Amino acid sequence: MSREPRGPNEKLGTVLALAGISNAGLARRVNDLGSQRGLTLRYDKTSVARWVSKGMVPQGAAPHLIAAAIGSKLGRPVPLHEIGLADADPAPEVGLAFPRDIGQAVRSATELYRLDLAGRRGGVGIWQSLAGSFSVSAYATPASRWLISPADSSVAREPKDAEDGTNAVSTTGAVAPDAIPPQRVGHSDVTKLREAAEDARRWDSKYGGGDWRSSMVPECLRVDAAPLLLGSYSDEVGRSLFGATAELTRLAGWMAFDTGQQEAAQRYYIQALRLARAAADVPLGGYVLASMSLQATYRGFADEGVDLAQAALERNRGLATARTMSFFRLVEARAQAKSGDGPACGAALKSSEGWLERSRAGDPDPSWLDFYSHERFAADAAECYRDLRLPRQVRRFTEQALARPTEEFVRSHGLRLVVSAVAELESGNLDAACAAGARAVEVANRISSARTTEYVRDLMRRLEAYRDEPRVAELREQARPLLVTPA
Repeated sequence: MSREPRGPNEKLGTVLALAGISNAGLARRVNDLGSQRGLTLRYDKTSVARWVSKGMVPQGAAPHLIAAAIGSKLGRPVPLHEIGLADADPAPEVGLAFPRDIGQAVRSATELYRLDLAGRRGGVGIWQSLAGSFSVSAYATPASRWLISPADSSVAREPKDAEDGTNAVSTTGAVAPDAIPPQRVGHSDVTKLREAAEDARRWDSKYGGGDWRSSMVPECLRVDAAPLLLGSYSDEVGRSLFGATAELTRLAGWMAFDTGQQEAAQRYYIQALRLARAAADVPLGGYVLASMSLQATYRGFADEGVDLAQAALERNRGLATARTMSFFRLVEARAQAKSGDGPACGAALKSSEGWLERSRAGDPDPSWLDFYSHERFAADAAECYRDLRLPRQVRRFTEQALARPTEEFVRSHGLRLVVSAVAELESGNLDAACAAGARAVEVANRISSARTTEYVRDLMRRLEAYRDEPRVAELREQARPLLVTPA
């Protein structure tokens, strides 16, 4: 449905002309984006003509999808006001706040957990309606506030504090102030959350963020973590509780990122950073910032990715372990490479490798860093050199990354294979590229990861020039399920 006409939307018409998108082309792009988010849309060229000539405003997620479709063609974000749709239903602000007050921070996080449920049960959920609303500028305030003060003075929550009208959450996600007395939280409650986070990390690495087991993380946040946050606890238990919940929340963001739900990921990351601050866990806060950096870089905001990675580094000097610092520098290298700054990327990689060499088996590394190894360093270094278009370096580091394949990190192995295929292709080795590509497609077909699928699609686009080659045709047939937009 659309709102009543209000006169021609000249802004939309102008931007469409600038982008070189026809009415039919825009309709097709919007329908495809909606399909990727589980929406069935049937816009056509007549629909777009009405938006332009009569100023009709489509409802629901459509305005944000229109902005995303045009932005992808222009290669930059397109705000709603630029296309004359600023008075469309605004995207909910849920999850974007980074409150200074600890009580408000608890409410902000638990509100996000509850509203995620609304997106999973019938109708157009919150994440579908937020399609295309990712904004890297939303990370500015959280990052600056975390840098200024990465810890709250006290997080103790006594029974009287828990009886503030948010002390219980019903099974439907609604607040039930007088349903039950506030829960007294102990270390055993926190241990269960940490165990859930460890299980989720393993499933995510092996099967991708879209696996049904991984999708239980938001449910765990709503059903298990939220009531604990709204309970009562000492400062010591509270710090531990906030740290465990921050880990789970970052995981929810990472899984959303891996499945292409960038808008959801952004909100989870912001809340994870706020919870890490409440936990007074500076390395964990740095890890969240590194996750933000990777997302910003992936979305095409490499400069902001550099800033976020450097923020993670700056606060952790003298605090984080050598292996943790190595990972933060590696994330910075990824952003520097994407921005095209070869010398800065090289310096970051050299520093990252140096930190990694200084790490020792007995170091008190956080459990959430157990994925990081010399092979992971080599894999990301290969991607850096891929972005810098240095195939010889890509091949060298990819060989190191693939030296010890493991079933524990299946998705990572698949990504490395695609990078290897690209390097072989750019070196003129079509047979080797197709061989590595075939192995990557086999991995991608058995996990649920939008990132892995996009890597494969990028490889197939690079192989278009050789589409008549039998080896490429065979690979394309193998990859067909990954190349079809979901209905």
